[in-house]
This record gives sequence, C-alpha cells and structure tokens, in this order.
Amino acid sequence: METLSLVRPQACQQSPRRSAPLPHKVLSLIFLLSSCPAFTQNLPPVAHKGTLDLSVWTAGQTGEENTNSFTEAQIWSAGVSGGWVLTGERGSSWRRGNLEYAFDLMPVFETWGNQRVHGGGLDPVILRWNFTAHTSRISSYLELAGGAVITSSNLPPGNTSSFNFTPKGGGGIYLWTRRRQSFDIGFRWAHISNANLGVNNPEFNGVQLRLGYHWYK
Repeated sequence: METLSLVRPQACQQSPRRSAPLPHKVLSLIFLLSSCPAFTQNLPPVAHKGTLDLSVWTAGQTGEENTNSFTEAQIWSAGVSGGWVLTGERGSSWRRGNLEYAFDLMPVFETWGNQRVHGGGLDPVILRWNFTAHTSRISSYLELAGGAVITSSNLPPGNTSSFNFTPKGGGGIYLWTRRRQSFDIGFRWAHISNANLGVNNPEFNGVQLRLGYHWYK
C-alpha cells in the first residue's frame, strides 16, 4: 500500500488544555477523525453503495433510573447485526459520507443495580452515517437507533412494564483489521421507557460502550 505524508491543519493538532467528561472526549474524537481529512487512495468497503454489513457485538451501559447517579443501574447486552449501505458518497468536506440502514437482534439483555432481570429485544431501525474521511486504519460514523426490549419482570421495578422502548444515539470508529473486516468501538446515549404502557413510566437514561466486529460483503 502506498504511504502518504499527511499534513493536518494546526487546529487538528492542538490538544485541549482542560479535561472534558468522557462522552465529550469520545464525540470529540469522532469529530476529529471526520474533520481532519486524511485520505488513502482506496475507500473502505463501508463507503460503497450496496455493501452488506454483518457483525456481532456486545455492549455495557450504566445510568440512572430514580436518582441522578449514573452508577445506579447497569445493563449488559449482546447480539448480531445486519446492515446495507443505501447510498454512494454524499456531501462535502468533513460531512462527506453515505447512509447505511441496519438492524440489531439482541438475545442477551441482563440488568444489575436496582434489580436483576434478563430479556431480549431488537432494534429494527438503525440509521448510520459513515464518514468517508479516513486513514488507512480508521474511519468514523454517527448513528440513531430505535427498538424495544422485553424482560422477565417489570423494568424499572414497580408498577411499570416488562415491554420498553429503547432509542439510542451516538457514534464510533471502525478500526480496519483487513480489507473487508473491521473492529468497531461505539459510544451511545441510551434511553429506556415504556411510553405509558405501564401505570408508571420511569426512565432509564445512561451511556453505553459497544464493541463489535464487522464482515463486509
């Protein structure tokens, strides 16, 4: 592979002097990778229209249900995902990228903290914007997702519901291990609530770290 010398703008080389919260640091990294355009000659497979994206993943999240403490409740989940790149490249500058539709199947859903329950669910709608600015090993994305989860008992505990909706939003980076394979590190805001299906409708709000591995066809 041909090696290129990259000259980045001064703004991209400067490091912030103040320590920012973890969510801000992760989102800043995603923005940095997108706004400092270091291009190789060949686009990654996820940049091409019609690419099939298959992956396995696991995720951990922590958040609050009844208090303002993000250590109140924890959730571990795992599953498989399928996606399809819908468009070619669109946009300009750091915004240039393409749109991918994906879905998750989640057979593993376990909670700790206020209660211990298990369940499963799915995200039938995931809209992901894959940025095509990249280095030879790294590219980035942003995404929005919506789905639902069914648990063995009401979640959160009380007169609530065992069926809850699970909107999420965030982004991440692909670490390319091979031409058609990548490791995925994602960071998301996560929300769980029953939309008034139960008598009470408390909310879980938290942050999620997700790790995945992708194969592209």
